[in-house]
Amino acid sequence: MAPRNTKGNAAKQKPKEEQREDTLQAVVLADSYERRFTPFTLERPRCLLPLANTPLIEYTLEFLANAGVEDIFIYCGAHTEQVEQYINSSKWKLSTSPFHTLTLLRSTATSVGDAMRDLDKRDLITGDFLLVSGDVVSNFAIEPALTKHRSRREKDKSAIMTIVLREAGIEHRTKSRGRRPVFIIDAKKERCLHYEEITRRPAGGRYVNIDPELLSTHGEIEVREDLIDCYVDICTPDVLGLWSDNFDYQSVRKSFLFGVLKDYELNGKTIHTYIVREQYAARVRSIRAYDAVSKDIISRWTYPLCPDSNLVRDQTYRLARGKAYFEDGVVLARGSMVKKRSVVGKNTSIGEGSTVGDSVLGRQCHIGNNVTIEGSYIWDDVVVGDGSVIKQAVIANEAVIGRNCTIKPGALISYRVRIADNTTVPGDSRLTTAVPLNTDTSTQTDSNLVGKSGEGYGYTSDSDTDSDNSIGSSHLIYIQPSATSSASSISTLHSNDDSGPVYARDSSRRESFVSDHSDESTAQNRDFHLEATASILDGLSKDDSPDVIHLELLSQRLSANANDHMMRSALVSAFMKRISNMMDGGTAATEAVKAVFGKYGDLLAKMGIADKGKEEKVDQVDFLGLVEKDCKGRGKGESLLLFVAKECYVLDVVEAEGVEQWWVAGEGQDDGVRRLVKEFVEWLRTAESESEEESEEEDD
Repeated sequence: MAPRNTKGNAAKQKPKEEQREDTLQAVVLADSYERRFTPFTLERPRCLLPLANTPLIEYTLEFLANAGVEDIFIYCGAHTEQVEQYINSSKWKLSTSPFHTLTLLRSTATSVGDAMRDLDKRDLITGDFLLVSGDVVSNFAIEPALTKHRSRREKDKSAIMTIVLREAGIEHRTKSRGRRPVFIIDAKKERCLHYEEITRRPAGGRYVNIDPELLSTHGEIEVREDLIDCYVDICTPDVLGLWSDNFDYQSVRKSFLFGVLKDYELNGKTIHTYIVREQYAARVRSIRAYDAVSKDIISRWTYPLCPDSNLVRDQTYRLARGKAYFEDGVVLARGSMVKKRSVVGKNTSIGEGSTVGDSVLGRQCHIGNNVTIEGSYIWDDVVVGDGSVIKQAVIANEAVIGRNCTIKPGALISYRVRIADNTTVPGDSRLTTAVPLNTDTSTQTDSNLVGKSGEGYGYTSDSDTDSDNSIGSSHLIYIQPSATSSASSISTLHSNDDSGPVYARDSSRRESFVSDHSDESTAQNRDFHLEATASILDGLSKDDSPDVIHLELLSQRLSANANDHMMRSALVSAFMKRISNMMDGGTAATEAVKAVFGKYGDLLAKMGIADKGKEEKVDQVDFLGLVEKDCKGRGKGESLLLFVAKECYVLDVVEAEGVEQWWVAGEGQDDGVRRLVKEFVEWLRTAESESEEESEEEDD
């Protein structure tokens, strides 16, 4: 058989030590060794649960493929046979796979610590490797973090690990409602000094126990509760040795990270951080996070990891209007409706008068007549009877919901459960037909929960202490249908509009969207801002013509009855995000600004700036104010504001009077981000004065 590629042959010709250094390896923990997704994980491994109708592990493997990983070791726990069968039949095992090797490791481990000690004994790791959870969804580039890690390692062999974290905000919606991670960081050295988990509950207090010596030996430290830990770690082989040396280490953060940092004086090892401020990164660690990340995928914050990218070989999703996705063979009866932000799988049928909104339907589902499905996740081969109402629930494969049933928000209905006609399922229910191992739980059908002719019983577990997954608080968090879930997205598409998502900041550079649960009108405005911004950014990324973007934006404006300010806000958010992405790719700031505004600046004149020639430049002042607000949250905000103001003046997007009125309106405020623009404004004033003098001389 012919070699897979020349890269493999070239590697074989290198000296062994050089080859080992060149190979980037990754260890994927396919089993979380937790029970947050029971009762579904009683029958199916967590990494194969569908997320927007794509197995969860596919997102993790796509991330690793983009990171340039060559060798992958997948650690399986429960349901190893299912994982092995799936991987062996996937695209990752084909000759075209980007991975040189993909190995499944069987183990009797009951914790992450056991798995790490087992990995150390196998002697498979040859150099730096990525340690990731099998539920990571991310589109950020890992190369900058790897470069920093390797550079640091060359100078300091005691630097054994770099934790990749995502800056997001204290109250971000993908975070746990119970215990929150807190990182104590030396910002100058990017070194993690202390790790602790604190509770949000008043009874638990909100404080961290910091060794006083840290305060005396480090000039400046940051207490960071605003970081999302997506469990992506860059490790050296020394990490495995520390796991093996201490059998008390069972979990990655609470025991290993905490212990290594606490025992620094004994082991002399340091752990550093790399904080991502752009792109997407999250971990599907709970039912609540499952809901949040699903909605982010559908809303395209994770682009290109979206349904219409068809990550699995036989998928045929296409994007329709309103962020709806359909596979081939979908049947919609007369009078049925699939609303925005929904996904419908192949050969699914929806009956007359039925409505589906903000939901995901799997393949071969049969939805009866006059059914209402809102904010729910319905997997493959599910049958829903006529007249039933399902809100904020998860329903697994082959379940049957009878006629005129009501599934309350938060219900989890597992595989092959049958709900009898006219039954109401409470919101705190976890229903299954599976027989769990090592438990005294009764598996007899509970007719009080599933009805007289139903099948299934209520599953309970003492093991879950995380409030995100407790029976009483498992409700999916998006109860208001009018408020789009993406209002608090991790995405860095900035809101510059009080009617859009609120962009919260503290006194430093940290930034986050926070939810704004106001009235329906505000929610609709926020909905428009997010959809329009994502649509514009998508067009910019694809290099669509201005006319194509204008047509799509005009349609969205008419459907939402958006005003000029809302249009300007969406355009500014998308333009600035595109410029930021280009800069991350190596384009100079000036060139990025010229490329975006030079090609697409006319969209502002068509859609948001209509005060040319008027004495009061209200539109131009608002536009520059939105740009200024966006720049305050960016690392090179001062330069960006200057470049955008100058380019827009050159392109006649704004006039000298508009710049002057904007500048005067903001005088007396904190003008830190305005510092570089001041000289440009003074130049405009001088040029305007000279122009007036010349005009007077000509009149004379």
